[in-house]
Order: sequence, then structure tokens, then C-alpha cells
Amino acid sequence: MNIPETRWMQDLQRLLPIRSQYVVSGSIRDSFLLSLESGANGATLVPFNRALWEFLKRNDYRLLLFYDPVDGMRVYPDEDSQRDLATRLFDFKLTDGCQQMSLESLSKLMKKVSAEREIRCALVLDFASRITRKADQLSEAEHRFFVAAEKISLNANAIIPRETGGAPQFNPIFWLVNRAQDLPSWFTLDSERVATLVISKPDFEIRQAAALQLAPLFAGYADASPEVRTQFVKSFTEGTEGMSLSALADITELADRQKLAIGDIEDAVRCYKVGVLDNPWRKDYLREKIRGAESFIEDRVKGQRPAVTKTLDILKRSVMSLTGAQARSSGSRPRGVLFFAGPTGVGKTELAKTLTQLVFGDERAYSRFDMSEFAEEHTSARLLGAQLGFIDSAAGGELTNAVRQKPFSVVLFDEIEKAHPRILDKFLQILEDGRLTDGRGDTAYFSETILIFTSNLGIYVEDAQGQRNQNVKPGDSYETVEFKVREAIGNYFKFKLSRPELLNRIGDNIVVFNFISADVAAKIFDGMLRNVARRLQEELNLQLAMPASVRDELLLRCTRDLSNGGRGVGNQLESNFINPLSRALFEQELEGKQRVTVTAISEADKVISLTLQLA
Repeated sequence: MNIPETRWMQDLQRLLPIRSQYVVSGSIRDSFLLSLESGANGATLVPFNRALWEFLKRNDYRLLLFYDPVDGMRVYPDEDSQRDLATRLFDFKLTDGCQQMSLESLSKLMKKVSAEREIRCALVLDFASRITRKADQLSEAEHRFFVAAEKISLNANAIIPRETGGAPQFNPIFWLVNRAQDLPSWFTLDSERVATLVISKPDFEIRQAAALQLAPLFAGYADASPEVRTQFVKSFTEGTEGMSLSALADITELADRQKLAIGDIEDAVRCYKVGVLDNPWRKDYLREKIRGAESFIEDRVKGQRPAVTKTLDILKRSVMSLTGAQARSSGSRPRGVLFFAGPTGVGKTELAKTLTQLVFGDERAYSRFDMSEFAEEHTSARLLGAQLGFIDSAAGGELTNAVRQKPFSVVLFDEIEKAHPRILDKFLQILEDGRLTDGRGDTAYFSETILIFTSNLGIYVEDAQGQRNQNVKPGDSYETVEFKVREAIGNYFKFKLSRPELLNRIGDNIVVFNFISADVAAKIFDGMLRNVARRLQEELNLQLAMPASVRDELLLRCTRDLSNGGRGVGNQLESNFINPLSRALFEQELEGKQRVTVTAISEADKVISLTLQLA
């Protein structure tokens, strides 16, 4: 089997003749796929130290030394011949395979390794991020150590070993760090002989090769047809985009423990990502619930049939796992993406809650983020988590924490246009890759979520003078409202934000809500009035009654202006009925009363009063 060589090995091969030291960061704790005679089919997954040693051996290096601040110096691999060679060349006194060293002794060893001419050798400073407490606040001994290391990098020469000959190459020193900035900045900037290597996550080709190696460990692989095996490798490779090879090995171990066979690879990957094996999206009862969902939704979201129909179409696509089916790979994208646009108070947020209840049976699976709270760039730390080293970095981000806690959920971003544009950039990664890494380095996976964005864009537009003008109004046809709102959304993302790529990720998932009509407003009013009556019965044990004439007058007062939708109806009901009703009842003796009848509504000096009869 042909194993593709990783990028960092290619870079190292190119740089060995011209660079003496390397600051190595990135996926240094990952596993790497190498061709070895001892592995199955000549390949196996190995840690970085083994991968580096195999690489160096191919380049005629005979000795590899490892240092870390805890165990001190040791030889890799820990074999008698290697220990004897290290002792002869560098006068080691190894106890249990290790030798403690001060920074001063370590710098002397670095100088010896760089100048050694008998054989090719290399030195690795593991956990180099922990050599100092703070890279910008070095003690005198630490500062002297790094100055010595800089001098060694500049004074070192490429050598031709006496024992083997060959082309000139340096005896390299490798600094393994969590982040390049963990070392003093001047150390890497001021020496041309110090190279920076970042080990990236494995690409598609390498993950595919690893999947082929791990495949025989899955139950049912031996008896599977070639087509099933091919599909397994494809699903395993595509489903682990952005993940390490160690993660692939962990998924294999998880599948074995959970008794997941070759045909259950998607379940194994999802279980690794979100920690849950059970998948609500595959439940038969969900399809049954969605079949009868239109009446359930319209009972809570009134007068928005076109929006409800399109929302259900997108939801059905999510349940059938066909979201992004036109792309080569879409397994990690969110289950569904919806962009609810339209006037205020017409049911956008209520529809998000209703979908949560419908799909997950619990509104608590709904997480809402008011994006007006993230209008400043610095608020991204609150949403996504502060970077390590900053205040509250250990807390993580509100968004990433919410998705990790509830991986099967609806996530609502309310009034998305009010968020800072830099924060909006993060949604590109979520919509495309279905994952986001917070300041702590923890990854949250959005592959099982429904993302809903709400917006009032397009209701008002700015003219050339910056004045806000109403773009659509109550009474316009739905076709007019939909066209103008979609056009305004497109103009906002393309021209005002200059981020057409975000609009492209949302695609045709824009759902436009209409203004509520008078008939719908009356239904909303009656529903709210019933809620008031129920509260009176629950709290005061009073039955509410009113003649039709009073109800009609109250309806007229509450539905004169429909530009604020159902929320506006509720606000008017509170002002015209709930407040004066509370004032009137407060002055009455209610002991023994069971019924309150509102017989009249009056207004004097802009104060609304009710006439009551208690029985």
C-alpha cells in the first residue's frame, strides 16, 4: 500500500541542509501513518517520536535524543545499542534510562550535538512550552539559555559524518511547543537558521489511507463485499474531516466497545463527536410527527402558511439526510439551516420554538443568542471563548458550550444583522464544516443541530442620504414582500458587508414571513384573550366574561396597527385591557367572588378604564 508522506516530513527533507533548529507546533501529539514492515500491510499508526526517528533513519541519522523538563534526557529508541552510543559520544550517566539536566547543561549538550561529526544525530526538546513560565518574562537563567540556543543555531554548520559520508546536513534541534509564541519571539525572528514547522491535521488522502488500515478492525469487514468496504472507507474519511489520525483510532476503539459494525461507521463517528449514540434524526416516530406537523405548527404560528411549508420542506430534507446532497461531501454540515426574515412580531422566534418541540419533544433543546449583544468585535470572546492566556479562557464560549451540552438541538441567532461582521465570519466555518473550536482548543460539532437565523432586514432600507424608509408594508402581497425582502438581504450581504460567501452558504434556505392580516390578528387576539382568562382562573379563581360588543371594541383597539405583528397585538392588549383590569380588580374585595364580567371600556384623558360586575 502506498502511504502518502506528510507535509511536515516533506518540508523537513527540504530544510535539513539549510536549517539547524526547528520550532514544531500543531498536531505534535497526533499519530502518523508510516510504512513499516511490522505493521499490517506494511503500514501502522505511530506517535511523533517514532515517525521522526523513522524519517531520520532514512536520512542516515544514527542517534535521537529526547529531553523534557520532567524526565530530563533520554535516548530514543530505548535500546542498549543507542544508550551505549549516546554514553560514548556525550558522556551520559543514565539512571533508569534518564538523566536530569539543568538549563546550563542542556545548552552545552545542544552545542555538542550540533557540532558532532562522527555520526548524524538529532535532539528533541519535548514540552518546550514548559521550559519557561512566561515567554515574555524570562528569568536570568532562562534568558541566558535562549541566547545560547540562538548562538548555537547561527554557529552550527552542516556536516558530512566521518562514519557514513553523504551530502552535508545539520544535526537538527527540534523544539516541540503547543504554540510558536510559547518561546521568546526574538528567538525565531532573529535567527534565519531557526525554521518554524506547523504539523497540520491530516488531509483527505492521508485519512483515507488510515481508514483503509483501520477497516479490518471493524466487525463484519472480513465478510463484507468490495462495494461495502469502499463505502465504509468513503464514509469514514469524509466524516472525519478536520480530525486527527488519533481520533480515527479512537473511533475504531469506540466502535469495538459499542459493538458497532462496518455498516455503523456514521454512528461511530457521530458518537465520538457528540458523545451520544442514540440518533433522534433516525427515529421512525419523527417522520410520523412531521407528516402531521402543518396543523401543529399553524396552531402556534398563525397566518404564515408559505413560510411554514418551506420550513417543513427543509426539515424533511434534514430528516432524510439530504442536506447538501449536491456536494461531494456534506456529512459534517448542520442538519438544517434556516434564515427567517420578515417583519417583527410575526412568529419567527415562535416557529423556532415550535420546531424544537416538534423534533426534540422539548423546548429546552432550544438555545437562543440575541445577536444585538454581540455588536462589538470583542464580544466574540464571550460567544466563542477567550483565547488561552486571557481572562475567562477556561470558561469556553457560550455557543460552543451550548452545542457540546446539547448536540441535538435548535440554535437560534436572533437578529443576526446586528452582530459584528467579524463574528459573522465564524458562521462561514460552522455552515461549511459543521464545527467550531473555542479559545480552549475544544471543538464543538454542529452536525446534529438545526441553525436558525432571524432578521428584520428588508422591512426598512436606507436611501442615499442614510435615511430609513419603509420598503414593505402591511397590505402588500406576499409575493411583493418576499421579493423585496430577499433583494434587501442579498444587497446587505453582498454590498454592505462584502460577504457574499456567507449568503451563498445560507443558499435558498431564506424563509420570508408576511405581515399578519386582520383575520390572523383576530385569531391571535382571541388566543391571547383566552390566556388572560386562564390566568385569572388559575391565580384569582375568577371566570372572565364580556359581551360581544366589548370584545369587538377591544379587538379594534388592539389591531389598529398591524406593523408590529402579533407582538404588537399583545402590547396593545396589555395597555387596553390587562393594565386597567388589574387596576380595577386591585380596588375590589374578591373574597367569595367567582365571576368577573367586563361590561364597558371607556377612555378619559388617555386613561383607559373598565366597568366590572363581580358575582
